[in-house]
Amino acid sequence: MPNGPYRRIELAERLPSPKAKELFHRIRRKHEIAKNDLLADSGLTVSTLTRVLEELVTLGLIEESGFGASTGGRRPILYRVRADYGYSLGLDISRVSSRLVLLDLAGNKLDTYVWEMNEDTTPERLIESVVRQIRVWADEHHLKPEHIIGLGVGAVGPIHRFNGVIEEPEWFAAPGWRHVPIVKELESQLHFPVLLDNGANAAIIAESWANRAKNVQHMLYMHAGIGLRSAMMSDGKLIYGAVDMEGSLGQMIIQADGIPFRTPDGNYGCLDSYATIYAIEREINARIRMGRQSCLQQMLRRDEPIQFRHVMEALRLGDPLTTEIVTQAATYFGIGLANLLNVLHPEKVVLGGPLMTTHDLFFYTATQTAIRKTYHYPNYQVVFSKGSYGEEALAVGAALIVIDKLTE
Repeated sequence: MPNGPYRRIELAERLPSPKAKELFHRIRRKHEIAKNDLLADSGLTVSTLTRVLEELVTLGLIEESGFGASTGGRRPILYRVRADYGYSLGLDISRVSSRLVLLDLAGNKLDTYVWEMNEDTTPERLIESVVRQIRVWADEHHLKPEHIIGLGVGAVGPIHRFNGVIEEPEWFAAPGWRHVPIVKELESQLHFPVLLDNGANAAIIAESWANRAKNVQHMLYMHAGIGLRSAMMSDGKLIYGAVDMEGSLGQMIIQADGIPFRTPDGNYGCLDSYATIYAIEREINARIRMGRQSCLQQMLRRDEPIQFRHVMEALRLGDPLTTEIVTQAATYFGIGLANLLNVLHPEKVVLGGPLMTTHDLFFYTATQTAIRKTYHYPNYQVVFSKGSYGEEALAVGAALIVIDKLTE
């Protein structure tokens, strides 16, 4: 990818015809699909369908992939997305780590890169690193400027997705993560479209894509890490509120006279104070100060604070104190999850984030607690999953947002 200027291709330019958008959307959701099936599903006439398919083939977005099984007449032509038409990038900006992925048009992941988010990872430094890595990939994968469809960013909220601004997220280790015009900064250096949404929304888009063959219509996504994040789909569509308040899940009150929030403006006894990495680190440190024994004391240098990586290592070693505290946190998380299930009634719940993916204890304790406290169980049952993409869900979903935008 050259560093110099070139003509930026807007997303709307790539698929200008409404019928082409609708047809491309249908083809995209299948590995391959027969022309006869497209005719039945789309409601188009044979002549219109043939014309639109030819338009998509000419644009290079789809290709013929052979012939389907005969049902008595001619074998039908099969169509599929042409994966090498273009490439979409997805950037997950989270508090523990940030990740960049490269997808082709068919949604296949081609590459990934991860940055640890520490005290030095300011917005300026992350943006610089992201731009540099995209240019490296452009050389390695022989991507011409017109091949790059765009970059999707899934970030810790709250964000303003129309203005392209990360507004006032909390708990980043580095300074500067307030009122960051992330879209403007990236577009000025990359010269292709950049779209912003919150990370939980990006993750649920990825998981919905992975479940497209199962036609899951009502899905809940929850992310447990330094903070708590959530997103919801109903009738296959992402639910947006009046404003983006991604982190508000953590303010769900589960004990009105309970632990105060870590800042003065939060709720007493809220879920964040019981079921996050912060809460686990706080509780373990407090118990050790009270005289409880733990293998963590042998792991750390003098006055070194207990961090999440230490907690997970102690859990792997079967440390009784760590197991007790993590189980307690997961139980509280399960109570919060049950509250959401009793209100939203999703078909499927995907649980992501470091607390879910690093060790099985948190996931299984949380889901078993939620099941026990869900009203109408077993008549109402929900499928729990760690998801299809694991820690890559947010970045993959951000890249899919760009591809989805082609058909809007």
